[in-house]
Amino acid sequence: MMTERQGQDLADWLEQAEATGFQPLCSLARGLRQDFDAVTAGLTLEWNSGRVEGNVNRIKRDGYGRASFDLLRLQILHAD
Repeated sequence: MMTERQGQDLADWLEQAEATGFQPLCSLARGLRQDFDAVTAGLTLEWNSGRVEGNVNRIKRDGYGRASFDLLRLQILHAD
């Protein structure tokens, strides 16, 4: 479903996951249902925010709470 962008199969998968009765899987299914449209779009569309999120996480990891504003500004301006 993920590698072949088959988001239309998500509803069926969620039903099957909930039918197992396996609590961690049921919990995951409930969480995915809370933002069903966004999850379906993420599994269907070719666009994603992976690169942006990667840069945000790198900046947080490298400098959150320690770096000066000038260093953070340079990291953002000169990001890949």
